[in-house]
Amino acid sequence: MAESTLIIFVKNPIPGTVKTRIARTVGNERAVAVYQHLLRHTQAITQQLRCRRVVYYGDFINEDDGWNGCEKRLQVDGNLGQRMQESFREQFEHGADRVAIIGSDCLSITARHIETAFASLDEADVVIGPATDGGYYLLAMKKLHPALFDGMPWSQPDLRQQTEQAIRVNGLTVCQLDELTDIDEWADYENALK
Repeated sequence: MAESTLIIFVKNPIPGTVKTRIARTVGNERAVAVYQHLLRHTQAITQQLRCRRVVYYGDFINEDDGWNGCEKRLQVDGNLGQRMQESFREQFEHGADRVAIIGSDCLSITARHIETAFASLDEADVVIGPATDGGYYLLAMKKLHPALFDGMPWSQPDLRQQTEQAIRVNGLTVCQLDELTDIDEWADYENALK
């Protein structure tokens, strides 16, 4: 049976491996605490969803963490685009008819943003949740479009712009969600708590 699937990219909260830009400002321990807060938020909003949830770990699968109840997989090797593309491919092969991907970096994302993304695929080929840093916090599609992953400037401020250009060049339609802020720097976190 066809279904909507949410891919969630995470890392395990290990000092020195998560939120390294925040760690440069406030140290590894506080950076881990920030990341744990982000993980708890992401877990809370995604638990409300009526879709299949698959957590893709960037390092190792943690059998006993807050993602119990979700399917758990390991990201493939490669850059972010290769890892995202492969996770989309796996889920479409598994029978999903709509797939969305999020990370665990956004405190302002809600269940409604994700539900809206799935619903917007009725009208659009691709849905983007734009981030204020020039990237995106969500990407959703009804079938795999490799052009959205090939040769993209990952973690650079023109990622979204180049992704939207690839969407246009390939004749696809796009819907944009609200613009939200990813938590990449300590100032992002402080502002999110205000």
